[in-house]
Amino acid sequence: MADRGQCVNPRTEPRLRQMAGADDASGGTSVARQPRQERLLTINIVEDNLSYMRTEAPLLAPIFRSDGQARLLSTLLLTGEELSVTELAKHAGLAYPTAHREVARLVDAGILSERQVGRTRLIRANDESPLVSPLREILTVATGPAVILTEELARIDRIESVFLYGSFAARMLGDAGRAPHDVDVMVLGEPDVDAVYDACARVETAVHRPVNPTILTPEEFAVPSAFLDNVRSGPAVAVIGELPWR
Repeated sequence: MADRGQCVNPRTEPRLRQMAGADDASGGTSVARQPRQERLLTINIVEDNLSYMRTEAPLLAPIFRSDGQARLLSTLLLTGEELSVTELAKHAGLAYPTAHREVARLVDAGILSERQVGRTRLIRANDESPLVSPLREILTVATGPAVILTEELARIDRIESVFLYGSFAARMLGDAGRAPHDVDVMVLGEPDVDAVYDACARVETAVHRPVNPTILTPEEFAVPSAFLDNVRSGPAVAVIGELPWR
């Protein structure tokens, strides 16, 4: 990579000349009159800022400290469950030390509550907090599909595994990009098809996004095809069971 201190983008030079002329006309200090190193630093800072402003933020970054914190909150706020920190870490896909730190912060903030049962520390949403209800609404739209699909589809027999793929899965894994319009779901097994579509319709109503299920047997999923190769090689988030190719 070239030394940024020695690099001037030629596309910025016309703008610099315009800026210099405008500053001269107004009586201010022109960019052209600045020492060379200061001009180059100014250019680089401006271009870095423009690049930063054009970058799409991850789905949850403007609201939550991290995707892990959002998954942890979703596990408790969207299910109403009371879990130990060990169970919570497993459900949220976090290392135990990370879950322990996040729980401590959220308990201190009054968003979560805790109680001791024997030697086990149980964590749940603090429904007395005025923040829990609006957070629950945000999480339902942002991360809710994974949590609510788990609850809905776990009731249906003969499902072997379920996972999210496509843009929603990519955002959940922290990839930058536009907020996804819909949720793509792969259901493997031989379930009642109508039951799966009815469950996805209920999730769609809850999260205010289209939920698109694809239902295949494991044998059908193993057949090579351009579509399935793309699914297997792309981002995926397990909802029920394990990802079948890992």
